[in-house]
Amino acid sequence: SSGINAEYGVEMKGYNSRSYSLGLDDLNLKLLRAACAELVGTFFLILLCVGSANTRSLEDLADNKAAYFISISLAFGLGIGGIVHICSSSSGGNVNPAVSLALFLDKRISFIKMIVYWIFQFAGGFAGAGLIWALGYWERTTALTTIVGTNAVSDDINNAQAFFLEAFGTMYLILTILSTINEARGHAPSYLQPFSIGIAIAVLHIFLIPYTNCAINPVRGTVWNVVSGEAEVETLIFLFAPCVGAIFAVPFHNLFFA
Repeated sequence: SSGINAEYGVEMKGYNSRSYSLGLDDLNLKLLRAACAELVGTFFLILLCVGSANTRSLEDLADNKAAYFISISLAFGLGIGGIVHICSSSSGGNVNPAVSLALFLDKRISFIKMIVYWIFQFAGGFAGAGLIWALGYWERTTALTTIVGTNAVSDDINNAQAFFLEAFGTMYLILTILSTINEARGHAPSYLQPFSIGIAIAVLHIFLIPYTNCAINPVRGTVWNVVSGEAEVETLIFLFAPCVGAIFAVPFHNLFFA
């Protein structure tokens, strides 16, 4: 098999037939190729998706929250769907440390592959954020007086509620991914897997943007905040909450949906 299902283990029989692996056998050029795909994919994610929230395109939408939310949601959903499709045959198109964590917990990738993916995902994210900064997307205008695209906790909720929302949203994303690659369903590798993931991400953005600006990805939730100088203690919410959501999603999926 090939594509997204090949990387995620569609050829395997199920959770109980798989085993955890340190992954010493993964230390080869194939892993480097896959890690580079993750770097490029995460670079595109930050550049194109976070970059879509820029003052040039959104200044006229500053007073129209509905149009703002929907435009950003579509950019993330369709953009990440395309990125997953591009990277699927090389790395599986994780482009999200929480996804890689979930795939390790579901015994689909090794521990070493997960760590390597994390390193390259953050490297790609910081590269994308750096290019956004260089292009001047951060510049404030008369209508937009704050840096756009950063993740922050809305004044309408507290930090605990934000943590729950980010964890819950990531859990929904991971459940979608695990269901999409569930070998028992017999899905052939195609564009439908990235499409279903993209739709889930778009819906989550429509729901979460008013509260946290929707991270559901430790890279997305931190790198632009750091590069733009907007990182605060609450930024840790967007680093750790998606991982907590991934941890809960795997047993929940295997108990109720596998």
